[in-house]
Amino acid sequence: MKHLVIFAHPNNESSFNKAILETTLSASNELGVETEVRDLYTLDFNPILSWNEILGSHQKIIPSEVRFEQELINQADLITLIYPLWWMGFPAILKGYLDRILSHGFAYKTENGVSVGLLHGKSMQQFITIGNNLEKYQSQGFDHSLCDCLVDGLFNYCGITDIQHNFFGEIHGINDDERKKILDIVYHKTIKNLTALLENK
Repeated sequence: MKHLVIFAHPNNESSFNKAILETTLSASNELGVETEVRDLYTLDFNPILSWNEILGSHQKIIPSEVRFEQELINQADLITLIYPLWWMGFPAILKGYLDRILSHGFAYKTENGVSVGLLHGKSMQQFITIGNNLEKYQSQGFDHSLCDCLVDGLFNYCGITDIQHNFFGEIHGINDDERKKILDIVYHKTIKNLTALLENK
């Protein structure tokens, strides 16, 4: 049983995203689950997908740093993404990570002109912080659009269909009690998702 946590926030010391990361790890450790954290900023991960790399992926020529991340994903039963929503999308470093790692021949293939996802049998949870009011996003339908793009649209395409995502709004204006409530949600959802996977092992 393996849990892969991908963390994408430039402040990995005192941000609320870091508190979410620590809470996720606490839940994982409590259940004795083998957990790997990929802190993309600390790793200084190169997010730029070059044309040569795209061409190489179709010939199964994969850079070693990409192959390493792909193997971590292959081994993972649960994948957790922790990131802030910036300009209605992933932070650039996470977008670039996904551009490079979810390559042709690894995350999907083409059969008879149709794309087929390859990352089956995995679960995913996403903890996403936003600076704006969540109710405002919901009233304007942004939450559904973001789910279509960042969650289901991307990862369903790659074969991952068991996905939960959580938006936490007004992250810069909430008080300590509200932060604690969010961290409780993170903790209990992680315990629940890992327990379900452990019971099916």
